[in-house]
Amino acid sequence: MRYKDWLTEWLKTYVEPTTKSRTHRRYSEIVNHHIIPKMGEYELDNFSPALLQHCIMEWMQNGNLKTGRGLAANSVSAIINVVQSSLRTAFQLGYTKEYTANRIKRPKIQEKDITCFSFQDQKKIERAVLSSKKNKMFGVLLCLYSGLRVGELLALKWSDIDLQSGHLSVLRSCHDGKGKDGKYIKIEDTPKTSSSRRIIPLPKQLLPLLKDLKKRSNSEYVISSNGKSISVRSYQRSFDLLQQKLVISHHGFHSLRHTFATRSLECGMDIKTLSEILGHKSPTVTLNRYVHSMMEHKQDMMNKLGKIF
Repeated sequence: MRYKDWLTEWLKTYVEPTTKSRTHRRYSEIVNHHIIPKMGEYELDNFSPALLQHCIMEWMQNGNLKTGRGLAANSVSAIINVVQSSLRTAFQLGYTKEYTANRIKRPKIQEKDITCFSFQDQKKIERAVLSSKKNKMFGVLLCLYSGLRVGELLALKWSDIDLQSGHLSVLRSCHDGKGKDGKYIKIEDTPKTSSSRRIIPLPKQLLPLLKDLKKRSNSEYVISSNGKSISVRSYQRSFDLLQQKLVISHHGFHSLRHTFATRSLECGMDIKTLSEILGHKSPTVTLNRYVHSMMEHKQDMMNKLGKIF
């Protein structure tokens, strides 16, 4: 069996029924754009570790379809995941005599730097949101004080917020995807992971603002525009424009989540509590991700302590 024929069967029979639509779409893009053009004509039993490693090298050198340059290590690693998973399933089903894809070497992945807004820029953003005539911008403030991901924010409904007890429930998320007509649409799904399904306590200062927003709202969604839900790309663009208007250092929308985590640590929140609020799989993930922020905070505390001498 040729690899491209198996990949088609694997996507339809083993990936689509068992994964989220977003994962299936991503795997399909990787298969059609990268794997089939380079490896699709090979027979399943013809793959050796050396052949697979050669393909990995080519993706790293000139795998970017737009520029002709090399793909980032993260992108190559994603391709390797698909190759390994598809070939492992083929071996388990008896389509191949052995499974050798576990012998290949992955490119070294560098962790992305955690960026957050300075305290001064954060206050500028907050003042701009509170004075804005656009109700949808309140979501920026909500993320700064809850650590929500953008997909979780835009899928949040009024029924998910208990204004009496002062907490919100993360029950779903959303992302932008292509519909059958090829146009981008908003797709709602379950949260990113099981740990992402969580309850977040809200600062009491936000509650009267949320109550006021709810009175003005004409949508089931907390963040909406003219009664309609908002796509992720559109909301990220609105946040980009807000930063341009304020003339502050530009950061992606996810930096609001990082800012919440950093400020929480600065205020003395323990790692376990922060991990649960952020929806991480374990406190270890939180610790590794924000260890730099923690060390800066500890150093600042030690410097203040040193002033007594």
